[in-house]
Amino acid sequence: MVRIRLKRVGGKKHPFYRVVVADQRAARDGAFIEQIGTYDPFPNPPEIKLDEEKVNQWIKNGAQPSDSVADLLRSVGIFEKISTPAPAKEAPKAAAKPAKAEAATAVAEAPAEEEAPAEEAPAEEAPAEETKAATEDAPAEEAEEESTSG
Repeated sequence: MVRIRLKRVGGKKHPFYRVVVADQRAARDGAFIEQIGTYDPFPNPPEIKLDEEKVNQWIKNGAQPSDSVADLLRSVGIFEKISTPAPAKEAPKAAAKPAKAEAATAVAEAPAEEEAPAEEAPAEEAPAEETKAATEDAPAEEAEEESTSG
């Protein structure tokens, strides 16, 4: 998979990054396909330079921006302009949240319904216990009859 990510080229304790398009399996500072911008976090505010046309082209071709590059694209305002598959994934999640809320309310209502049968169940079990006691007493009585008759 092709990713848009940062390649560190700055000196020791002075980071400077190139925004590159690279194969996901390549090393962080290794081979890349194309450089599409730079990011310098040192100045205040950080300096972000991106070739917007190249970013759009690569994303349309299926390149996935890394988390840090996605944050940079949002801060520059490019991410909102691009129609990517990522927002499509977020939409089902947003739709799933109301479904989860409906399920939670259904679950909250279900215990109320279950409580009523639960109250009836002990009443049903009580006669079963009485019959168990009666059947347990019967063998004991039979055993007494056998011992007295023998």
